[in-house]
Formats: sequence, C-alpha cells, structure tokens
Amino acid sequence: MAYWLMKSEPDEVSIDDVLAAPARTVAWFGVRNYQARNFMRDAMREGDLVLFYHSSCAEPGIAGIVQVCSPAYPDATQFDPASPYHDPKATPEQPRWIGVDVRALRKTALLSLKELRTVPALAGMRLLAKGSRLSVMPVEPHEWHAIEALLGQP
Repeated sequence: MAYWLMKSEPDEVSIDDVLAAPARTVAWFGVRNYQARNFMRDAMREGDLVLFYHSSCAEPGIAGIVQVCSPAYPDATQFDPASPYHDPKATPEQPRWIGVDVRALRKTALLSLKELRTVPALAGMRLLAKGSRLSVMPVEPHEWHAIEALLGQP
C-alpha cells in the first residue's frame, strides 16, 4: 500500500461532498499535469490511502482521509467540450488524462498548511517544498505516520 496527498478546491469537491456522495465515493477528475497524471496511472493502486487536501481556499490543509477504490481510467471530462477540463487533443482512442475513484474514510479536523510547516518530521514533504503545485503527490510512510499522530489517529 502507498500513501498519497490529493488536492481539491473545496468549492469544486470537498471532503463533505465525498462523504455525502452515494457510497461515499467520487471520481477524481480534472488533473491536467503530466507528473500528477503519471502518479495516478503508473503508481496509484486500489487500497492506497490518501490525504484529502483542501486547496485554493481561505485556510488550505488536510481535511480528511480517503482511499483509492478503482484502477486508473480515462477522465471523461477531457472529451466533453462543455467541461472546463476539455482537452481537444484527447480522443477516446488516445486519452491524455486519467482519473481514479476515491471513497471517504473519515473527515478530520483541519490540519492547516501553516501547522504542517511547523512539524520537523515533515520538513522534506513534497507538499511543503518551495514552488510545489502538484495536485497529486506521494507521501512517504514516515510523513503519513507523523500526520496520523497530529490528527490523533493510530
């Protein structure tokens, strides 16, 4: 099992939206960065655990824990001309963008970006690197365990 962090703008999809969805499951769509896409396509697996991170909001931070519950598949929004995520270069025969389904496990107290920056065990975390803007990134096991401890989880 691997650990990940996935960013979502809460006005688009929040942890509460995932908890309210049928079967507490949503499609993760709209990733338009090749490195993030490659992580989902090549390394992410069903059962992997994910820190659900609220971004581009008043107080960004970890808001919950979700689990990958599908293999990677072509993101349908790339084919939809009405979607803000439409990619005219993508075709069903040669899709460019990938999605996965995630299932909410639990909402957590918000663990803010500001607070994460104060934790020595997280000093090397990709999220905290200067200029880091990836929406999907791996989390090292020691980082995951440090975050669980901050959240009061086992």
